[in-house]
Formats: sequence, C-alpha cells, structure tokens
Amino acid sequence: MKLRSFPGGIHPPDNKSATAHKPVETCPLPEELVVPLAQHIGAPAAPCVEVGQNIFRGQMIGTAKGFVSVPVHAPTSGKVVAVENRPHPWGTSLLAVVIKPDGEDSWSTELQPADPSELSPDEMIEKVRLAGVVGMGGAAFPAHVKMSPPPEKKVHTLILNGVECEPYLTADHRMMLEEPERILQGVALLQYVLDADRVVIGIEANKPDAIALFEKHCAGTPVEVMPLEVKYPQGAEKQLIAAVTGNEVPSGGLPMDIGVAVQNVSTAAAVTDAVLHGRPLIERVCTVTGPAIRESKNLRIRIGTPLSHLVEVCGGLVEEPGKIILGGPMMGFTQLGLNVPATRGTSGLLLLRTEDVVSHPEGPCIRCARCVQACPINLLPTTVAAYARRDLLTEAIEYCAMDCIECGSCSYVCPSTIPLVQAIRYGKAAILAKKRSSQV
Repeated sequence: MKLRSFPGGIHPPDNKSATAHKPVETCPLPEELVVPLAQHIGAPAAPCVEVGQNIFRGQMIGTAKGFVSVPVHAPTSGKVVAVENRPHPWGTSLLAVVIKPDGEDSWSTELQPADPSELSPDEMIEKVRLAGVVGMGGAAFPAHVKMSPPPEKKVHTLILNGVECEPYLTADHRMMLEEPERILQGVALLQYVLDADRVVIGIEANKPDAIALFEKHCAGTPVEVMPLEVKYPQGAEKQLIAAVTGNEVPSGGLPMDIGVAVQNVSTAAAVTDAVLHGRPLIERVCTVTGPAIRESKNLRIRIGTPLSHLVEVCGGLVEEPGKIILGGPMMGFTQLGLNVPATRGTSGLLLLRTEDVVSHPEGPCIRCARCVQACPINLLPTTVAAYARRDLLTEAIEYCAMDCIECGSCSYVCPSTIPLVQAIRYGKAAILAKKRSSQV
C-alpha cells in the first residue's frame, strides 16, 4: 500500500533507537520546581499566589489573561519560595513561581472529575481551559481555542497527530504504546465537542507497533488509523492535513478554514485527564537522549523540573555537551545551559557532543534549488532569506515569508550551509514588529 505524504520534505536519520523501546519512567521530584507563567502561545498567566503560601498539587498559581491564554497550576504540593524572574527556555528571564516540594504531593480539590455525558460541549471546553491544556507537540497552543471554531467554520475532520517526525524524540510513541485507552478517550471527547464527521489518527510507518495497536483498539469504531510515509516534517500541522485529506490550508489561513482540526495524541490524553478526572496539565512525557547523556530515557516529568535534574536522573553526562536542545534537532531551541525548567512544550531534551555539532563556513548560493525542492510550503527559501537579510520586508511579504513554518528543511539540504531558516525567522519577526507599529 502506498503511504500518504506531502510534497517536499527531507529524510534525516531518525536516531530514535536509543529510546523507542524504553517504557516511560516516572522522574523523581527535584528539590525545587521553577514554573514559568509564560509557557504557551498567547498572553502569559498572571501570578495568583504569594511567597510563603502553602499550595497543593494542581492548585492554580497563575490565572489566564485573555482568550488565547491558559492558567498555570502547581506541579506538586509545597511552599511558594519566590515569584520572580528566572531563566526561561525562550532565552530570557521571565516571571516564574518557584516551589519547594513538601514531599506530600497532596492534591487540590479546585478541579473535579465529571461525567462527560452530563456536560455540554461548552462546559467541556471550559474544563479543558481551566485545566491549562495546550498542544503538547511543541507549539503549546491553548487547546480550548482549537476546540472553539466560529459557527461559520464547521469542522468535519479531526486529525490526531501521532507522527512525531522529529529525530531522537519518542515521547508520543511511548504514550501511544502504553496509554492508548487514555488517548482514545480524549479523541472521543474532542470529536463530541467539534461534532466532527471523520476522525483520523496519523502515525508514521516507522512506528509499526503503535499502528498495529491502534488498529486493534479502533476496530469497529469510526476512528481511522492512517499509516504515513516517514518524512520530515510529516508532523507539521499543514503537512499532516495535506497527507491525510489531500487538501491545502490556504496561505495565511488556518486548518478550520478547510474544516479540519488537528490535536496531538498527548494533548488528547491531557483532555481526558481534564474532563474525566479533573486533573490539570502539570506533567508530561519527555525524551532525554543524545550522545552526551549516559543513559537515554523516556521520563514522565513535572512541569518546572530543571533540566539539570533530568540529566541527573539519566545518570549524568558522558562529557560536557557541545549543544543542548529543548525539543528535536530540527525545530528545537538551543539552550545556553541546564539551569532552565521544563515546560508544557518540552517534548525532549537532546544533548549532543562537540564532535556531533558540525559547523561549516557559509558559502554563496549556487542556485541549485535544493531548498525549493525540500520546502514543504512550496516557498523560494533562498529568495525570501535574501530579502529578509536586506530588510526588504515588502518583498519578503510578497514571497510569502509569513507562511514559513521554520522546519529547517531548507537549511538542512543547503550545500552552501546558508542559515536560511534563521534569516527567514528574523524577517518574520521584523514583519510582525512593523505591522504592530502600522508601518507595513
């Protein structure tokens, strides 16, 4: 059977063998949890606890500030020892609630379990919002927003993203193998809220065990399991939609514009926790791996756990890392050190040796068009990057710079090692800044 996919894309080594077979382990609590109030797309939460206050696991410690925002909750019980700026994975210092665990891990009663048959779609969405559920594939977009399309944009297809195309990462893979019922309960809740006619779970073909397991669990149900070609960035939202439906999200548009909604499989599991069990999003599965770590693992971690603690739980470092990446090597964020905390979007911690970080001087563009062939959005990356570097923002907009998903495929294939995606990212930021000041 021909596997479905999308135009463009690349085939980097997946490097998943170190953890794909390893069951999820529970990470012990650290001595201190640093919980950022900005760890999702949209407005950061505002602190609602004070220094010296005793708090419970799951208690709200940050309130949402607007529709595209979610509250933040305590990962464990203990005492608030600080509400202050701390180093953040985004590369700056941002406001965080610092908690010293008391070892009790006592739950708050703020959120309560519910019988979904007694909830309206709006009530279910509100429970998801109050639980702080966000997209757990890395983007951390508030889930309740995707669950609330306007009436004129009916969602007919719900796609569950079980692709996990980033090299090294296996957190979603292990979730699918170990907790399929929890995921499928969330799928049913999402389908109910969206009133979707079609439900598809997309899984890359390099996870045959997950495909077989979900085909077994979904037999006789309306849920379709679709094996997909192994190609990066198959798990990107627009590329997944193209592979599953054959339709393209319009330039500048959203999936709901073509009647589609996409949620990550781990997000579906978090929806189950929020609605059925009254549990907020305070933990997630994270892959800790790379040549510089002594033992690679899939860990269930509390939000706010310092990266240094994750390294300790994995036996420490073999040598000082040449590069520290939160997420995967293609779209992850390089960190200056291990003193930052894990957030809701931390799907992986990758530690590379110096010898693994190959650096070549930038050369001239030779017009080979490899970046054009690889681009999954059908852009002209070298042209967009050239305009961005020269601050020719009007021209960059004309060449659809804002449609770039920053997957890094263009930079990966460039024989001249031109930092194309970095240039385009700079251009997008400049365009947004200009628009905010009404100059474009």
